[in-house]
Formats: sequence, structure tokens, C-alpha cells
Amino acid sequence: MADQEMQKLIERINELAKKAKEEGLSDLEIIERKDLRQKYLKKFRESFRSQVEMMQIFDKEGKEVTPEKVKEVQRKKGLRDD
Repeated sequence: MADQEMQKLIERINELAKKAKEEGLSDLEIIERKDLRQKYLKKFRESFRSQVEMMQIFDKEGKEVTPEKVKEVQRKKGLRDD
């Protein structure tokens, strides 16, 4: 569902970008574009943060080397037992 929301945001942002290049935007469209960009960035950051928080890193020998800061976040969210 979040992917569909992101896709709709991207499509509308691209429509406005194309219109801006071809004929220009009205004041309302400029405001809409700014709002859509902010929503996109917020969702992107949330998604990226979630991915990083779920990540575990292992070295070549198979030993976990996940940074302690990430481990702490995972513990707080109940994702780790150690």
C-alpha cells in the first residue's frame, strides 16, 4: 500500500515537472509541488530508516558486526533477543 502511495506521489510530481518545463505552473501548482515533494521525502526517509533498522551486518567469517547503535534500536523495537 505504501508503494502505491509513493508511486502516486512520484507520478504527480513528474506531471508537474513536465508541465513546469513546457508551460509553467500556476501558484497553486507550485504550492502543490512543494507539498508533494515534502511528503515524498518524509515517506522515503521513513522507509530508509526502517530498512537500516532491520539490517544485520556480518563479516566474511560470519560474525555479526552490526553497529551497536542499530542493535540498540532493534532491541527497543523488540527485534533482538541479545
